[in-house]
Amino acid sequence: MRNRSFRALLGYRICTILSYQIVAVTVGWHMYAVTGDPWMLGLVGLAEVLPYFCVAPFAGYLVDHLPRRRLGMAAAAGLAVTPVLLALIVLEVMPGSIWLVYLPIALTGMVRAFLGPVYNALFARVLPRAQYVRGASLGSIVFQSALVLGPAIGGALIKPIGIPAVFAIAAGLALLVIVLLARMEVTEPPRPLQREPVFASIAEGGRFVFGHRILLGALALDMFAVLFGGAISLAPAFIHDILAYGPEGLGILRGAPALGAVAIGIWLARNPIQRNAGRVLLAAVAGFGLCMIGFGLSTVFWLSAFFLLLSGICDGVSVVMRSTIMQLATPDHMRGRVSSINGLFVGSSNEIGAFYMGSMARLLGLVPAVVVGGFMTLGVVAVTARTLPALRRLDLRELQSAPAASRHTR
Repeated sequence: MRNRSFRALLGYRICTILSYQIVAVTVGWHMYAVTGDPWMLGLVGLAEVLPYFCVAPFAGYLVDHLPRRRLGMAAAAGLAVTPVLLALIVLEVMPGSIWLVYLPIALTGMVRAFLGPVYNALFARVLPRAQYVRGASLGSIVFQSALVLGPAIGGALIKPIGIPAVFAIAAGLALLVIVLLARMEVTEPPRPLQREPVFASIAEGGRFVFGHRILLGALALDMFAVLFGGAISLAPAFIHDILAYGPEGLGILRGAPALGAVAIGIWLARNPIQRNAGRVLLAAVAGFGLCMIGFGLSTVFWLSAFFLLLSGICDGVSVVMRSTIMQLATPDHMRGRVSSINGLFVGSSNEIGAFYMGSMARLLGLVPAVVVGGFMTLGVVAVTARTLPALRRLDLRELQSAPAASRHTR
């Protein structure tokens, strides 16, 4: 934390996440208040993830071949445009149907494709390798703190200041990121004199990830767990139809998982897990699935919030483990592409999970959709533990002492 550039990088991370989390909770509340249809909440996730999928591979390539700070500043400017457009739609300055809301959400998906690769690439430039484990824990604390504060701010401010003003706050946070990156002191890695063809370069990153069984297993485990256990996307429907709370309750539910993750992140920053890291990762994801089952069955607001808090503790362990594995395993010249693939696995699973849960809720009902998703998460853990013994036996000290490009194929 005495590293000025690392502090600026953490500021970049918290402000970008606050911005789009405030937008997400506000859009979710507005959409359900207007339509009363949980499927429309699922479409919000789909509208974001489809552009994300299209842009992410090229975003990783650009991060590996262009100045990373400048790309981050451009992405932050794009992130500021989304809430401005949404505010204009809500104020009916841009008249149209409710479907018009999905266009700015699609822009958010394209911009978010750059945020993770820029962060992970700069992370490796401002910290020495020996500090990656603790740095990943601190990064997780910041990440999860933003996930607590973003929904809480959005949910708490909707009623007193109105939706357009909440969108204005989100835009201001995105613009602040440009200032933070401009003040960061970081040396860019040397660029190759001759660039590889775009698709060949992207394919190289894919071959690296799919050839590293430990990294691939950690990404796949997290992806399917979030996909099937993403009950938090249905929080507006639970608030309206089951728990009978106002928008401030939505902020509490959306922030509870991140609060648990912050608590465990603080502990992990001082007590980093090294031995039995694979078993701890599998146990954490299994615990996440059990918490989703408990949340789906609860009809008491604070009990539901408690289950989400516990789910955040489990997810926080998973996030730190996955981030540490990715940083230790990836060579510097491939960080952008590998981070983009990580985003396709993990970042997009939140939005796909939102669409999946919205569709399941329409078919089965709110409670059965969440409970079934929790059991499917437990099934994913069982299959992963059986088919990937290298991940189950993982000791992070082996990765820390090995060259970044080494592959674990056993």
